[in-house]
Amino acid sequence: MRESFLVLDLFSGAGGFARGFKEAGFKVVFGVDNFPPAAKSFKANFPEALVLSEDVKELSGQTILELLGLKRGEVDVVIASPPCEPFTGANPKRKENPIDRLYTDPAGQLYLHAIRIIGEVNPKYFVIENVPGILERPIASSIIREIRRIGYKNVYFNILDAELHGTPSRRRRVFVSNVRFKLRTKRGPRVLDVLKDLPPPGSSEIPNHEYPPELSPRYRRRLPRLRWGDSLIEYRGAKGRRLPNYIRLNPYEVAPTVMGTSRFIHPFEDRLLTVREQARLMGFPDYHIFLGGRDSQYDQVGEAVPPPLANAIAGCLLRLLRGGGNEDNTCTS
Repeated sequence: MRESFLVLDLFSGAGGFARGFKEAGFKVVFGVDNFPPAAKSFKANFPEALVLSEDVKELSGQTILELLGLKRGEVDVVIASPPCEPFTGANPKRKENPIDRLYTDPAGQLYLHAIRIIGEVNPKYFVIENVPGILERPIASSIIREIRRIGYKNVYFNILDAELHGTPSRRRRVFVSNVRFKLRTKRGPRVLDVLKDLPPPGSSEIPNHEYPPELSPRYRRRLPRLRWGDSLIEYRGAKGRRLPNYIRLNPYEVAPTVMGTSRFIHPFEDRLLTVREQARLMGFPDYHIFLGGRDSQYDQVGEAVPPPLANAIAGCLLRLLRGGGNEDNTCTS
């Protein structure tokens, strides 16, 4: 039996998806992201990996394999998190016709490039993460067709809630894979549980725990009256939906979904959370660092796959790789 199994990460961001796999025992050998601060963060956290800051559209699976000294079929798992903006209901500018979101939106086409590279690398297993918006029938049917075209007969749309798999915040995502995941649930800790042992911002050696940016005077005046669960502002999503931001966290619940553009108000203090506090709400360990400007760091946290959920998926795949799968590659943890 092999000592370690190899993972490639496409649209890697700062490495939340890869973090879960590394903690499970995989060897992360490659990451690519076209946002330089995210690529630098990934390299800082996975120094053993080859990391590229390039556009995935310009890459081929053959090039990646040659850089790694590998052959087609030798990679065990490819994970990918193509941009969600074309598909999410939080985007008021997403295309009206669902099929256009995948085939004509340049960002949506990146999902197809992820599939292309998976076909060129030919891993044993693949997992592509995105928002539930890809479940709309025209998009889902097209994804199934494209994946079967590259040689994978089984295609499953695994709907997983991060808070049911050890993450301290809510996050529903769809993991398209040639594996059906049946994961054991593990409730995520509450906000209070993950924030209570942190020292005041700027007073320790904990990375990314500098004092957060100040809100405007108008917002600061409203903070003392803001109750748990209430928000300072709302913004418009797709189809006119009103979505909250600057939410005062309820300490006795898991946090709302952490997004790149979202910021939270501390449950007991009249201030924003630090990058590290938001990272803890995503399940990142304190030794996972984020480089670049502060806004970039917040974005890297919010755009990640929560490491506890990634770890649950990785553990499942590890059992399949070690013991073989059944006919339809169902993985039960």
